[in-house]
Amino acid sequence: MTTVLLIHRGLSNTIWLYFLVVGLWGLVRAIRGQGVDGSHLGALAIAEVLVIVQAVLGTVLWLANYDIHMARAGIHLLYGVFIVIFLPFVYMVALRGDISNRGQWVLSFTMLFLFGIALRAIATAV
Repeated sequence: MTTVLLIHRGLSNTIWLYFLVVGLWGLVRAIRGQGVDGSHLGALAIAEVLVIVQAVLGTVLWLANYDIHMARAGIHLLYGVFIVIFLPFVYMVALRGDISNRGQWVLSFTMLFLFGIALRAIATAV
């Protein structure tokens, strides 16, 4: 289980950094007046896969009752669930697949928001 915990911790750093980079990239695209293209949608899909893998690893640790000693485990779990469902919710419900410049603005701010949420999730695990 120690290996799973190390991967979970390392992947958390990858995720917040990835959210930041993709959010800034989307912001540059939005400022230039561009819409969402396939490359950006692919980056968003990779972000979603990363957080699903992170959630699976966290679930394995939780089900194995791995002794982590988190003071706010419930809040950490809440942040994790929110991160998994928020990006698909924004794309499918709020934007309804809109890939215009407006959609680019919304998705870039969504990624930057998730960057902040990921940092909060990490802070609750310490």
